[in-house]
Amino acid sequence: ILFSLELQLTQLSRTIGRLVNNTSPTMTAMHFAAAVAAATAFRGASAFGAPMMSTDIGMSTAPRRIGIFGGGTVGGGIVDILARKGDSLAALSGRRMEIAKVCVRDASKERDYVLPEGCEVVTDYDSILGDESIDMVVEVMGGTTEAKDIVYASLRAGKDVVTANKALIAAFLPEIDKIVTETNAKREGLPPVEFRYEAAVCGGIPIIRSLLSDFVGDDVKEISGIINGCTNFMLTSMDKNGWSYDDALAKAAELGYAEADPTLDVGGFDARSKLRILMRLAFGLDVEEDEISCKGITELTKIDFEYARMLGGTIKLVGVARALGEGSDGTEQVAAFVSPAYVSDDDSFANVNFATNAIEVVSTSLGSSSFVGEGAGRYPTANSCVSDMTALARGDSTAPLPFGSGPDKPVKFADDYESQFYLRLGYGDALGITRECGEICEKCGVSIHSLLQNPVRNRDDAVFVLVTESVPLSAIKKATAMFETRDWCRGSVFFMPVLREDAI
Repeated sequence: ILFSLELQLTQLSRTIGRLVNNTSPTMTAMHFAAAVAAATAFRGASAFGAPMMSTDIGMSTAPRRIGIFGGGTVGGGIVDILARKGDSLAALSGRRMEIAKVCVRDASKERDYVLPEGCEVVTDYDSILGDESIDMVVEVMGGTTEAKDIVYASLRAGKDVVTANKALIAAFLPEIDKIVTETNAKREGLPPVEFRYEAAVCGGIPIIRSLLSDFVGDDVKEISGIINGCTNFMLTSMDKNGWSYDDALAKAAELGYAEADPTLDVGGFDARSKLRILMRLAFGLDVEEDEISCKGITELTKIDFEYARMLGGTIKLVGVARALGEGSDGTEQVAAFVSPAYVSDDDSFANVNFATNAIEVVSTSLGSSSFVGEGAGRYPTANSCVSDMTALARGDSTAPLPFGSGPDKPVKFADDYESQFYLRLGYGDALGITRECGEICEKCGVSIHSLLQNPVRNRDDAVFVLVTESVPLSAIKKATAMFETRDWCRGSVFFMPVLREDAI
């Protein structure tokens, strides 16, 4: 490749020499400029992304001027990365990126990063939205109200948008898609407006770009993952350290993994938002978040980890979406859920610990593809934002389909799925409990795989575990409702799926 480029440079130099002797001043100037531009392009970039000769890129195009909404953790990380890597990013993209303004709630607040020279700190949204010189907006302020207004206004004003806001995308994905389409339909002869969101799902893991580019010729059959760092930290601590749920949550809050109100994390709702986005990219399926079965980790106890170890595994909060094949109406069926799940020790997910995230994509051509990395934090998230910003500066385009091209054939969401299930039942001492369990399971179409019980410490407040064969979720819900009507049953019955077939 290098030899070929140098040969072309030599030929260009000879052409320039001939053009200098051309008797037509007009032709000399025009062709000389074209040849020099071509030679500069050849010298400025190699096949491996780095400059071949000089880092003085001598750009003839204007820099991308950026307005950032949100000057906190992620916003500061973006500023730091551009300060450290600005020259190399400019060499890769062909254009510099200049942070023109950062919009914050309190301009007087002290920041733990240094803003670039000439950057303004503002508090008025319109100072960025109304600035025609700013052509790229980065939204890292969070929320789904003001952030939505900012993203919508930016796109309609012809500004490219980069965001890390998964909640916004999950809540308003069809609307965002529509705005991008409508805006670009009016931009005849102009570059399309772009919407980028790599940082919105699993922070530093490049899963969005991979699904948009690396699986386009493939058919995704399943996408699953540990996609919330806070809960994975908590579950790892409960498993490895024997901590209680409350102790694990307190430590997660101390380390900054859990918010003051941890409901979105521990309730599974954060993972569900991410899963909805992944479902659109993997299967072309739009589904309301509330339709996706969602169970958090609040009901888990140390006892569940004792039984999981007895079975030879552990427990992880996972998001799963899988193709079920064609339904009775001929449409492809896709089921999805967020739930704690039993994972055997020989499963790759069992070794994804603490705040680390992991995603597995199962597809027809590639088989199993895994992505592992930091799912949150200043620099993992900021790095994904900067990658999107650099792609926009380079001119890469996902328009007009920022959320993929859609399915090849009709796809329908199925609100039921089949799995083995783990059920934990609390009970008070009574006769005939095992018999009644068998009768209830038979009525509900649930086949029992095994019954487990650790030594009983209190006969009036004990637990046992029932593991089923593969059955529909709907059958499990029916059975648990019947268990809870029995006098011997203490409290709610906890259940969770077994992640892989034949894991138990």
